[in-house]
Amino acid sequence: MHNFLLKIASLFLFLLILNSCKKEISKIDIRPNILFIMSDDHTSQAWGIYGGVLKDYVHNPNISKLADEGIVLNNAFCTNSICVPSRAAILTGQYSNKNGVYTLNDALESDSLNIAKILKDNGYQTAIIGKWHLKKKPSGFDYFNILHDQGRYWDPILRTSDNFDKPPVEWDIHKGFSADVITDLSIKWLDTIDRSKPFMLMTHFKATHEPFDFPGRFKDLYKDQIIPEPENLYDFSPETTGRSFTGQKLENLAWRWEQASADPDKWWCKYPELPFLTKGMDSITTRKDTYQKLVKDFMRSGAAIDDNIGKLLDYLEKSGLAENTVVIYTADQGYFLGEHGFFDKRLIYEESLRMPFVIRYPKELKGGKRIDDIILNIDFASLFADYANVQLPSSFQGESFRKNLEGNSPKNWRKSAYYRYWQHHPVRPAHFGIRNDRYKLAYFYGKALNMTGSSKENTEPAWEFYDLKKDPYENHNAYNDIEYQDIIIKMKIELQKQREYYGDIDGNYPEIQEAIISN
Repeated sequence: MHNFLLKIASLFLFLLILNSCKKEISKIDIRPNILFIMSDDHTSQAWGIYGGVLKDYVHNPNISKLADEGIVLNNAFCTNSICVPSRAAILTGQYSNKNGVYTLNDALESDSLNIAKILKDNGYQTAIIGKWHLKKKPSGFDYFNILHDQGRYWDPILRTSDNFDKPPVEWDIHKGFSADVITDLSIKWLDTIDRSKPFMLMTHFKATHEPFDFPGRFKDLYKDQIIPEPENLYDFSPETTGRSFTGQKLENLAWRWEQASADPDKWWCKYPELPFLTKGMDSITTRKDTYQKLVKDFMRSGAAIDDNIGKLLDYLEKSGLAENTVVIYTADQGYFLGEHGFFDKRLIYEESLRMPFVIRYPKELKGGKRIDDIILNIDFASLFADYANVQLPSSFQGESFRKNLEGNSPKNWRKSAYYRYWQHHPVRPAHFGIRNDRYKLAYFYGKALNMTGSSKENTEPAWEFYDLKKDPYENHNAYNDIEYQDIIIKMKIELQKQREYYGDIDGNYPEIQEAIISN
């Protein structure tokens, strides 16, 4: 009898312990972690996984690993191809006309609703480390450690909540190459978090932004190699293609290098591999040599990013976090690497418009796939909210593309992308337009419209149209070609619908609205 009672008591104790364990397990939040890695200007041409003339030269083992184990977006686009507005769109899920961040000179107000605030309020641990660039103090993050302004490549200055409002002499200087520093700080933060709660960590690199610097371990990468050129590298003027503007030519970058070579202490940034001189060169040689330096420096800078992606992936594996972590790598926009003879971004042209994007989530997504659906940067916040199982606020203009990633794209998914660049300058006029799966239509209205940092010098309004199937590199403005007139009319109607849908109707400038209808 005694043994029987003892067994009953032991069983009762076991059930109590089991029930206690179940309660403890139930307290663990099993929603996925989100690691959002973003670089600056690291354009798709320099990733290697999107093809192109650089694909066999790019150092990309970790980007390739993510692509093999995850899903690549073939048609992810930014809504305003410039750093500050694109970052604001990602955080707020809104176009520039809604979040108020139109140009490089604007700031994201701290009281703006953003995805970090939403996730934090719903149990996520949130942090941003690296490039912020939105000027005002970050909000919605439990922890931030951000580059001052644009940031510098070497011995970066970073600002935390402890020193953000203090004088610059009290900001922190971290020795080393910025991408290495930002990664180490990211891993350090991950070591401090509560593993029973999910996290959202935004790790944002300065690379590959101008001046395209890189650590010494990649100095000899591409030594004595000649990198293949894009087919329209020697596009020297608008007359070549029928485009309506001059663009930011490679010769301007060569001029910057020469100025920095002459007096490096007075130039705004420190370029690697100087001096660079073009004296005595003809126009072809100048462009050829400028391209070679740009693309080599750019890919070396990108190699440092890939290195650090590898460090983050290794950490997730070793810490047991990989299976339940959504890992995303993207760039805030595209960038010209000699296409059309250009550098920089801002334009609706493909190299600038496209955002490279790869996502891995082992629990849910089968790897090695590509998605052709049109995804916008305003959709990212909605995707995060979906993974976090929280309701989308009405202010978000984007849509979650979780079902698209799973291979179940909604039947009513968007068929075209609306784009607008606001910061007017005569060589890169302000413009808006749409792109669908084959065609692109853009209106370069060429006015400042009181936007900060814009030129007051107007340019002649002009339309551009491209058939991306026949002309993937946008070498021929077909706006006046007879065969496309019916298509252009339909696209203008769609353009108007998109502008109304997103509330971007230029109410104070009726002449812009009238141009869509009358031209």
